[in-house]
Amino acid sequence: MERIGEEFDFIVVGAGSAGCVLANRLSEDGQHRVLLIEAGGRDTNFFTKIPLTAGLAYYWKAINWNYEIAPQLHMDDRSVAWPRGKLLGGSSSINGMMYMRGHRADYDGWRQMGLDGWGYEDVLPYFKRSEGHVDRSGPYHGTDGPFRVVTAKAENELYGAFLRSAAQVGHPLNDDHNGAEQEGLGSYDFNIRDGRRESTATAFLRPAEGRANLDVWTRTQAERLIIKNGRAAGLAVNRSGARQNVFARRDVVLSSGALGSPQILELSGIGDPEVLKAAGVAPVLELPSVGTNLHDHLGVYLTYKCAKPVTLYGFFRPDRAALAGLQALFLRRGPATSVPLEVGGFLRTRSDLETPDIHITFVPGLNLETTQKGQGQHGYLINFYQLRPVSRGTTHINGPKASEPPRIDPAYLADPADVQCMRDGVRLAREIGAAAPLADYNAGEISPKREVESDDDIDAWVRASANTIFHPVGTCRMGADDASVVDAELKVRGVDGLRVADASVMPAIVGGNTSAPTIMIAEKCADMMLGEPPLPRVELAAAS
Repeated sequence: MERIGEEFDFIVVGAGSAGCVLANRLSEDGQHRVLLIEAGGRDTNFFTKIPLTAGLAYYWKAINWNYEIAPQLHMDDRSVAWPRGKLLGGSSSINGMMYMRGHRADYDGWRQMGLDGWGYEDVLPYFKRSEGHVDRSGPYHGTDGPFRVVTAKAENELYGAFLRSAAQVGHPLNDDHNGAEQEGLGSYDFNIRDGRRESTATAFLRPAEGRANLDVWTRTQAERLIIKNGRAAGLAVNRSGARQNVFARRDVVLSSGALGSPQILELSGIGDPEVLKAAGVAPVLELPSVGTNLHDHLGVYLTYKCAKPVTLYGFFRPDRAALAGLQALFLRRGPATSVPLEVGGFLRTRSDLETPDIHITFVPGLNLETTQKGQGQHGYLINFYQLRPVSRGTTHINGPKASEPPRIDPAYLADPADVQCMRDGVRLAREIGAAAPLADYNAGEISPKREVESDDDIDAWVRASANTIFHPVGTCRMGADDASVVDAELKVRGVDGLRVADASVMPAIVGGNTSAPTIMIAEKCADMMLGEPPLPRVELAAAS
């Protein structure tokens, strides 16, 4: 086969939470030539540096894919924005920096699906390999990894009041959600290094960029895979307006996320033939599961007026915000060097559940949406999301061009079990919010209003206010069955030399934030691609 274009050993498509890890690990020994391509630019934006500005980074159009989902049938036909990072570091460069792995039962569930090597004791060594925790150690934590992790100081007095309120109504406290037991409330861990955001770009890619065997191409859009004789031979790309082909001697690995990776597969003719033909793409390989199994964490925000001026509202003054930003940027200290959601955890809405079903977080301030509606005042909020939604949706291409955004439909709240969990979560959060330790601060609910009490009223409020927690997964599902998109080695079924490694391969979402699990997936994938034996599994006593 004639090849006109540059040739590499490995091509990594997408420089996000997984892609930066892969670029580092695959180029580490200097023996393989690696190309990392990224559709966005570099991670130089101010909002990607300062932890407090994470909420603004989510919606900064220049560093974002700016996706919108389809109107949601079970959410009053609302369409909401789905921010995804379009820059080095991907969504790890715009997210809330919370370091969460999920429950051990999540990974044991994957193993029970037939995915050998993906149980909790198998994946824990990969979490530990990447983790460089400053404040924790022991059998559950790594201290020497490149990805810096710190425990929040949680100094605002409202944090303590929230934790005491939760304890008073019977919820356990827990000082390490990534340790022996996930359930309970306490201070969170964050990816922050010396007062700055730690992304996979800063932790993994930056130390590797000087390697002679690693090329990093920004402003480079993958248009389609080049498939020859059943093998992914390379990619057709658009690099800053110029089209060219690049080739892989060994593997192409898609790390473009739960929306980008299935999009590239479908643009290349891999997917459901009917979907492909409707979009004007000739089918190459029938793989109907591509773009299905889409699910995400859905959350709501219960907001309260605060009777004391101890919230973040004071930082909305332009002079104070500017001072905090400058302190963080130049001195690496001050209030802008932390993320204002420092305490919370994982709770069960029903005592008969084996694992927590909601993730609840306290913020000593009001969300941006509330403030933008002219309700700016001293206030605080309690946010929660359902950990394991039952509803499943889809994402599919609209047409044959990579520049066209996909049709995204997560089908939020389509399953009654999800509606029930959200309803129960509202009641649980309200119970904590009404407890005595918060009483001196509680000047009344902003949303939902006090009169929202019945099941129907709560359900209606959830439909009208729920929003994404930015954790889409599952669209290139890993499985032991022939219908799955990738197998346990993350190889795409029916195509040689092609793997997927990102949140899209999760067969079921983990009970927690998805950034750290995505990094773990990339760590495992790198070993598989290099032919390395898996890290020795650990043997841990079952949590009580």
